[in-house]
Amino acid sequence: MELTFEKPAIRLLENEHRYLAYLAEEWHPIVLRLEEEEDLHTARVLLGTLRERLERFRIPLKKHTDKEEEHFFPVLGGYIGFEQGPLVGIQEEHREIEAYLDHFMHRTEGNPDLLLLDEIRAAARDAGEAFEVLTVNRVKEESVLFPIAEARILPKQMLGLYERMNTMIV
Repeated sequence: MELTFEKPAIRLLENEHRYLAYLAEEWHPIVLRLEEEEDLHTARVLLGTLRERLERFRIPLKKHTDKEEEHFFPVLGGYIGFEQGPLVGIQEEHREIEAYLDHFMHRTEGNPDLLLLDEIRAAARDAGEAFEVLTVNRVKEESVLFPIAEARILPKQMLGLYERMNTMIV
């Protein structure tokens, strides 16, 4: 998929979005399958796979959201404000995603062979909600925040932002 934005700092975030979307496609189909799965043994095996993939997914996700909140949002907030508007909603979505993933991890701690089908489906719903909020969050950032940032952030600030954010999330 071709990148949309021109400024290196924004392209970096956009590229990370693409990578996170790719990783999410490794676990989201399991969520969808668990919604329909009737066989308890199969559901338990799938749940174990889902948990492993979400554990791996959370590492780059956390690095990405930390990068946005520690570097990108403070610079952009200097132009559009912090108290209301798109930054408030985006930051709340970051907390929502983390909460859904935390809830999934809590529900699936321990031995998956002890979980019932309804418990597995409830845990999978948490992961599904995280995916939905993540998707909406990405679309909002790319359609609202990134264009504003490219239009308003001064070149010198944009360069400094790129230098601070140019770190691996893997």
